[in-house]
Amino acid sequence: MKYLIATYGSQRDHDALSGREGGPPAASAEEPAAIGGFLAEFTAALADSGELVDAQGLAAPALARRVRLQEGARVVTDGPFAETEEVLAGYWIVECADLERATEIAARLNECPGPVPEAGTVIWPVLGADGGLDD
Repeated sequence: MKYLIATYGSQRDHDALSGREGGPPAASAEEPAAIGGFLAEFTAALADSGELVDAQGLAAPALARRVRLQEGARVVTDGPFAETEEVLAGYWIVECADLERATEIAARLNECPGPVPEAGTVIWPVLGADGGLDD
């Protein structure tokens, strides 16, 4: 079964970790490297176990756009923000035995150094091409 494991962050988190103005200072100068190292090891372990299908980090939220229809007209705004400032920061697609194993994998992300997103981590089953759960 395939699952999407999604992590969240904010523009403020991105700014802090990249050393840009507007965000709080990172806890230490080493924090961005520690986060990158953790995520590289996390992803490598999934690849080694054969459970990794895909993984990507996403660019800063300020580089995103939101496109929607409002009264039949296309409205484009900067950033992905709707009601919250927390946005998708990255994802992994894993193929593993069941939801319990996907939960174990996702829980390991809580060990990542750095800011802890309020939204936590989301685990979502992936639908197959036929619209059913992808076994």
